[in-house]
Amino acid sequence: MLVGFALARGRFAGRFLLDAVVNLPLVLPPVVIGWLLLLLLGRHGPLGAWLYAAFGLRLAFTTAGASLACGAMIFPQMVRACRQGLDAVDRGLEQAARTLGAGPLDCFFSITLPLAAPGVLVAAIAGYVAALGEFGAVITFAANIPGETQTLPLAIFSALQMPGGETLAARLAMVSVALALAGLGLSEWAERRLGRRLGLR
Repeated sequence: MLVGFALARGRFAGRFLLDAVVNLPLVLPPVVIGWLLLLLLGRHGPLGAWLYAAFGLRLAFTTAGASLACGAMIFPQMVRACRQGLDAVDRGLEQAARTLGAGPLDCFFSITLPLAAPGVLVAAIAGYVAALGEFGAVITFAANIPGETQTLPLAIFSALQMPGGETLAARLAMVSVALALAGLGLSEWAERRLGRRLGLR
């Protein structure tokens, strides 16, 4: 949300560079993102070595690492949805609140955020659903460890590598389709309901 707000409303040096970095996962192969995470946050990476030395925290090839890889891939989609929600906010209402004495933070939490809430909610739900299907970045950064880092797509991939695993793969694929449809339906329903409550629909 904060990155979306900075890109939608901010005017600062380096804004174009920040926008490019945020959207990089949209144009790079997921395996490249996973490899970059491994270089940066692996046990011997600059940030990964520091995290391990300072906090004993290891991210590569762990459940947390799988979550991080998914988060890195869906981040630009969530930022874009937040920006669209912010762009839909009537700036005149914000200006009116400011002329009535509302400070920047008060204006943000009482005007901007409630009106942008449908976009933020859609970003959260759609991002979660998209994360369920992430494959390349996860297998590169977190590997395919059953019971620890194996996600649904990785389980389907593993099933297809086994003799006679097509039945299991089909079942897992149906679960994946059901979760995706449920997530998309929930996202649409939540956006419409919240929009009606805010008088936006």
